[in-house]
Amino acid sequence: MEFVIARNPDPNSTLPYLVRLPVGTRPVVLKVKDTWPRTAKVYCHPAAEWPDPATLDIVERVPVASCVRRGVAIDLVLDRGRENRSQFVFTKARGREVVFWQSARTRKQARPNVTVPSARASGHRLNIVVDTRERYAWKFSAQQATTTKRALPAGDYAVDGVDGRPAAVVERKSLEDLVSTITGGKLWTLLAALADVPHAALVVDERYSSVFKLDRVRPALIAEQLAEAAVRYPSVPIVFAETRQLAQEWTYRFFGAALDHRLNEEAGAQRLDGLAAAVRYPSVSRPPQRSARGRSAPG
Repeated sequence: MEFVIARNPDPNSTLPYLVRLPVGTRPVVLKVKDTWPRTAKVYCHPAAEWPDPATLDIVERVPVASCVRRGVAIDLVLDRGRENRSQFVFTKARGREVVFWQSARTRKQARPNVTVPSARASGHRLNIVVDTRERYAWKFSAQQATTTKRALPAGDYAVDGVDGRPAAVVERKSLEDLVSTITGGKLWTLLAALADVPHAALVVDERYSSVFKLDRVRPALIAEQLAEAAVRYPSVPIVFAETRQLAQEWTYRFFGAALDHRLNEEAGAQRLDGLAAAVRYPSVSRPPQRSARGRSAPG
C-alpha cells in the first residue's frame, strides 16, 4: 500500500494537492491545502476522482504501515522515520461536511486549554533573531515581539544584548528531530555550541511522556541520553514545552529574562566601577626607618 500525494490538475481549485488514502477496498481521494500538517491542521475536501496517472504530477509516494478508519477518523501511519503519524477527521462546520488532516503536533485534543499571557517579557519588547536556515519558523505573533532574520552561529533563535551579540539562544526541536539528533551522534556537538553562549536552551515542542511512546527506537536509550546531557551540560536545559504555542511562549519569556539579566549585570558593573573610582583612600605615611646603629634614618 502507498500513500500518494500529487498536484491537483484543476487550475480553479484553491486546494493545490491531491492525496490518496488506501483505506478499505476503495481508496479515499481528497483535495488538500498542504503536503503535511506541520504547523496547523490542513483543510481537505473530498475529490470526485483520482486523475489519469499518465497526466498526474506525483509529488510523493510513501509506503503505508497502517491506514484504518476508526469512527469519523482515518488513522494513517507511514513507513518512515519522521512525519509518519497523522489522522484525517471527518466532521461538520457551519452545517456542512468538512475534513481536517492533523498530526500529533497539531491535534486539538493534545493541546492544553490555556491562554498565554500578553504581558511583555520582563518589561521588554523583544526583537528576536531567527536563523536564516530555520524552516517553518516561529512567528511569535501572540507575543509582543518582532523578528528579523540573520545567520546565527548557534541555535535557531536569539535575542541580542546591548553589544549586538546574542544574549541568549534557543535551539528548537520536534521530538522526531531530537531523536534523530541523538541517534545520529550530533547531540553533544550541538550542546557544546550552545554552551558557548551566556544563556542557551534546547526547547522541544512535545511532552516528555512522548519519549516513552517511541516505537522505532528504544525509549530508554533516548531517556538516558537526555539525562546524560543534563549532567554534562547543566548550563543548557532541555525543556519539553508540550506544544508549539507553549514552546514559543517559553522561549519568549526566557529571552526576556536573559536580556533583563544582561542589562542589570552591565548596569550593576558600571555602577560598582563608578563607586570604586569615587572612593578616596587616605595616604599611608611610612614609619621612619632605623639605621643599622639604631638611629632613625633621615626622612
